[in-house]
Amino acid sequence: MRKQVPVEKGKSYEIEIRTLGTSGEGVGRYQDFTVFVPYALPGEKVLAVIDEVKKTYAKGHVKEILTKSADRVEPVCGIYDKCGGCQLQHLDYMAQLKAKRQQVIDAVTRIGKQPDLFVEPTIGAATPWNYRNKMQFPIGREKGKTIIGCFAQGSHEIIDTTDCHIQKEGNNDVVNAVREIVTKLNIPVYNEDKHTGVLRHVVGRVGKNGDIMVVIVTATKTMPREKEFVKMLRAKLPKVVSVHQNIQTYHNNVIMGRDTKLLWGRPTIQDGIGRLNFHISPRSFFQVNTAQAEVLYNKALEFANLTGQETVIDAYCGTGTITLFLAQKARSVIGIEIVKPAILDAQKNARDNNVRNAEFIVGDATQVMPRLYKQGVRADVVVVDPPRAGCTPTVLETFANMKPDRIVYVSCNPASLARDIALLDELGYKAEKVQPVDMFPCTSHVETVVLLGKNVTRSKSYVDLGLDVEDYYRIKDSEKNDR
Repeated sequence: MRKQVPVEKGKSYEIEIRTLGTSGEGVGRYQDFTVFVPYALPGEKVLAVIDEVKKTYAKGHVKEILTKSADRVEPVCGIYDKCGGCQLQHLDYMAQLKAKRQQVIDAVTRIGKQPDLFVEPTIGAATPWNYRNKMQFPIGREKGKTIIGCFAQGSHEIIDTTDCHIQKEGNNDVVNAVREIVTKLNIPVYNEDKHTGVLRHVVGRVGKNGDIMVVIVTATKTMPREKEFVKMLRAKLPKVVSVHQNIQTYHNNVIMGRDTKLLWGRPTIQDGIGRLNFHISPRSFFQVNTAQAEVLYNKALEFANLTGQETVIDAYCGTGTITLFLAQKARSVIGIEIVKPAILDAQKNARDNNVRNAEFIVGDATQVMPRLYKQGVRADVVVVDPPRAGCTPTVLETFANMKPDRIVYVSCNPASLARDIALLDELGYKAEKVQPVDMFPCTSHVETVVLLGKNVTRSKSYVDLGLDVEDYYRIKDSEKNDR
């Protein structure tokens, strides 16, 4: 007999919030039944109205905060309660860092089955504001006006945005200029439901010295009043050096299509991490927080512990950012990436930075890694920075078959990271160090760098010591502070 659900849709209940969920929502329990409440914080008691009821959980919204957390702050953004771009502006920044560490702890403990694996405190950003060098906002119409902005959380309703506080100012300038120009030229805007119209998204990138790239994503192969658009954009934004049209004709949620046309200016813009410079094309992956990317890559380089004699494989290398960092200290590095334009950028980046010990291969790591292994290629160190879904078992097994001394795993998703380090543990590679890095302040996302080694001996777990996980980490933190 199934246990009766103790809450009803539309009714209000007092909920004590215990933790934050992976999307930044408050997680509490009512009569031992899980309730997710966005914008509620751990330690708070809230009166929540139930919006959705499932078999094992419910979702609600805050009607009233009965007991307020000391970590609650006033969001700086005027549309924060509507926009889905940020999830944690209402949480003090130091508390955000602690919450992100806890997210990693929960993942490696529960999903990764690594209860004795210590997670370092999250490395925070110098400032949590105006850090994003890339913006991609949908374009729509509302009451006859052109609107551009983030989607509301959990929907495709566009929230018109004029000043996004986590975007670099150049990207906010792009949004406001494009909105005005599209209105003046009366260019048709895409209707997602009907699959009609032209303009779907605007993508902005801010590079070195404030140079700007603008990419207009269209549902059609041609763009009406293209030359007038470019002329007006250049007049409004003197920092624009590159204007593209990307063509995305499919009726789906994929932002950018395969074909891109240069409308004016340079084919790429440049940005820099450390002493390295990178060419970035419209579809290339490049970390959106340049300052924190340097922190992340330096940590990956530290974990790789290179002496200049190693062969390194960098799977999912993108435009070669981590690859070129590693090449500074390695004998040779092989970068693998499925997106051909990114590899072309990586090759150009290597030439421009006078890096001669890096080779780049276009292809799916799932296929390329086994092929390299059959060809006799062996890596002393493997570095991997996969998409959110993580690595396939085939890739992980090939890593292990190559028998590298170390594996450095960079992840944007604690859940897939934890799953993969559990599998690597079975393959003989145990996680030694875990370092969260806050690449995305004011959001629920966290990057993590993990060092895995062969034949690592672990200390006793919290289970062996008769502790719960919170007490275990409290003791380990105290020990670290005493050193």
